[in-house]
Amino acid sequence: MQLTVLSVTAAAGHPPRQPAPATEAVRWPETGMNCTNLNIVIRDEIDTDIVAISDVTQAAFESLEISNHTEQYIIEALRAANALPISLVAELDGQVVGHIAFSPVKLSDGTQGWFGLGPVSVEPEYQRKGIGKALIETGLSRLKNLKAQGCCLVGHPEYYKKFGFQNVDGLVLEGVPKEVFFVLSLHGPVPEGEVTFHNAFKADGQPAAGGDATR
Repeated sequence: MQLTVLSVTAAAGHPPRQPAPATEAVRWPETGMNCTNLNIVIRDEIDTDIVAISDVTQAAFESLEISNHTEQYIIEALRAANALPISLVAELDGQVVGHIAFSPVKLSDGTQGWFGLGPVSVEPEYQRKGIGKALIETGLSRLKNLKAQGCCLVGHPEYYKKFGFQNVDGLVLEGVPKEVFFVLSLHGPVPEGEVTFHNAFKADGQPAAGGDATR
């Protein structure tokens, strides 16, 4: 399989926009498919991508039993809260076929500069072709450019280790088993304490009191 990835920055006027539970829709493993010569562009989202991102996310998670099927609302709520510093799309022949989001998380010890990865989604017919891997690697590279301290996520026990993520003892996410909570330090030692993802991860598509959909 040959996957050609071109990573581009945002167009003028569209800077990069500043995951947790059940935030992945990339099938495992991303190998074994009979696919050649995919020319994928990984780039920042722009306003005209918003509907396509929602559609791809919904389609990717639709058959995933562990999903609450609210991932598209999470992305919308993160965007509305200006809590989406990195939002990348994978584009194939002008069509958005994948998306990944990174949002800030809080650590109980006060450490700054940590982010959550997810949701990450790939259109079902394009899964297991390396697109998810390209989105993750590009996103982590962007985090490093932002001088982020680290990244964490909830995901498949085997998939994320190849990106350097590990299960750790000292940093936890309440209610989530250690074997599916992964941490990657980008600078220095891993902090100790509890991680809290953005309140947007509670979004379910229903408006809250006062019209706030991020409850």
